[in-house]
Amino acid sequence: MNPIKVVLVTVLAGGISIGTAILGERWLTGSPPVGPKDPKAGSQLTTLPDFSLPDLGGQEVASSSWASGILVINYWASWCPPCVREMPMMIRAQEALRPNGVQFVGIAIDRADDARAFVTRYPVNYPILVGNPDAVELSRRLGNRVLGLPFTVIFDRHGRRVFSYTGELGAEELKSQLDGVLGVSGAQSTPRPNKSQS
Repeated sequence: MNPIKVVLVTVLAGGISIGTAILGERWLTGSPPVGPKDPKAGSQLTTLPDFSLPDLGGQEVASSSWASGILVINYWASWCPPCVREMPMMIRAQEALRPNGVQFVGIAIDRADDARAFVTRYPVNYPILVGNPDAVELSRRLGNRVLGLPFTVIFDRHGRRVFSYTGELGAEELKSQLDGVLGVSGAQSTPRPNKSQS
């Protein structure tokens, strides 16, 4: 028999044996099959979900804290250059639009110590929460199909998701979207379509 065929048959038989052993162990121990726990876990969210994450001081903060206003959630990380470039724009927008009921919230996809050190060096004027694997999955359900950073999502006063964008957001696009949600004269009332928006 050809030596290459012998190796291929051996590898194939080994793979089948290992797969059978794993499935058999799950069946014998009664372990549930691997997959989403929640049947709706894969569906896209169109409204502000209930979630809570710790802030940089370790206190849990619930999304319902901002449910009555316009909410801009920005996923970022201290190691992400486009995220860092966006932050001054977000800080200026928060300062200008806070009186209009607009609240920015950052979700750091980072170690808490690294995020804390970053905002100590470069202070922000909006809350920073520390993300976890559930927060990353939440970003996907909010429109971040590629799980990229930065990722920005905007909710209107009724908690409806009106805009989401993966990648570095420009000041003009952010202003256009927020003017639309705020009902500023001359602004579009619906988000402009673009390749990264959902």
